[in-house]
Amino acid sequence: MASPNDLQFQEFEEAAELLSADPGASTLSMSASNTSTTAAGGGRGGPGGEDVKLDLSEEEGEEESSELLGGQKPTGGFWTFEYYQSFFNVDTVQVLDRVKGSLMPLPGRNFIKHNLRSNPDLYGPFWICVTLVFSVAISGNLSSFLSERGNPSYHYRPQFHRVTIAALVIFMYAWLVPIGLWGFLTWRQGAERQIGGYTFLETVCVYGYSLFIYIPTSVLWIIPFEWLRWTVILVAMVISGSVLVLTFWPVVREDTKVMAVATVVTIVVLHTLLAVGCKMYFFQIAVHVPSVVPITPTITQ
Repeated sequence: MASPNDLQFQEFEEAAELLSADPGASTLSMSASNTSTTAAGGGRGGPGGEDVKLDLSEEEGEEESSELLGGQKPTGGFWTFEYYQSFFNVDTVQVLDRVKGSLMPLPGRNFIKHNLRSNPDLYGPFWICVTLVFSVAISGNLSSFLSERGNPSYHYRPQFHRVTIAALVIFMYAWLVPIGLWGFLTWRQGAERQIGGYTFLETVCVYGYSLFIYIPTSVLWIIPFEWLRWTVILVAMVISGSVLVLTFWPVVREDTKVMAVATVVTIVVLHTLLAVGCKMYFFQIAVHVPSVVPITPTITQ
């Protein structure tokens, strides 16, 4: 009959001796050793036919880290926050570089290819439109106040409804016109296979950044000199319109000549109507009509 000493596990005795010699030594549990052994050796094969179990936690972590290093961002559906977060994934340097590109259009330099670099955003266009709304409304109020200065019958009242009108006009232009242009180019791309095109987000981004020049222009419109106002607006229209023409002409020129010219002319006309309309509505010159006091004849006896 076996003695109790023979029933003791030799591994426990060796572990106790190691711990007594080095108390700071690390130990592994049997489950951890079995898991690592199974993952490393592919499982123990035996008469029982045990299943092979692999620990893939480390491999999954390596895949996630490689995705992050490679710049791949998981995107969800359009109802998730992560879907819209990718549209605002820009930093200050990129926004300033795109603003600079909209102020200095050069022949042969496409705004989308040289400034967006396949990373269009909505951050810059949104804040440019918001700033332009308040800039036009506030500058229009100041212009009315300066033009009426010296009129004793004039009482200044801030016209807050101009903010609403400016917001409707500017945001409708910055969204509806790119939607129409993108839809038209997409339709022509289907009709003529050789025509390429831009994405909807790229089209909106170009139109948004092209409006930046009107922010300092609206501030200069406060100066009560009509010749200066029209000079400034002409310069702004040339700079801003050049950004649009240089960007979309390489796309539309592959179409028929009549359609290409008509598309570019439509882009320029709509852009001109926005600038001239804002100037005529928000920066009107007050015309003072002298009041005529009727003279009543006096009857002398």
